[in-house]
Amino acid sequence: MAEDKKIIVDEDWKQKAQKEKETLKEKEEEQGKAETPAETKDARKLPQGNLSSLLSMLATQAMFAMGLIGEEGTEPKKDMQLAKFQIDILESLEEKTKGNLTDEEEKMLKDILSQLRMTFVSMSK
Repeated sequence: MAEDKKIIVDEDWKQKAQKEKETLKEKEEEQGKAETPAETKDARKLPQGNLSSLLSMLATQAMFAMGLIGEEGTEPKKDMQLAKFQIDILESLEEKTKGNLTDEEEKMLKDILSQLRMTFVSMSK
């Protein structure tokens, strides 16, 4: 005769597994709340939004318009009218912010304008 083997089924394992899932989910949600979008792994690193960043951006656009920088593998296109417009914007910023800039910001703006003006004149010939 075959012996009857008693099979013991632990029903608690389902409850334990469910509880572990819930605990993990809570931890993930807490971590998600603690992280800002800039802290996520695939977030781009952007500079601080300040006057220096704005000046750099406008100067870069002026250099791009003068054909000093361009897309890789293509001939840089020159648009001197657009370059003059970018320089004019920087001049306007210089005029409107006079007396409100730190020494460092004022020097940066003067240096950028000086370089762009000289480059513009030499490329216009």
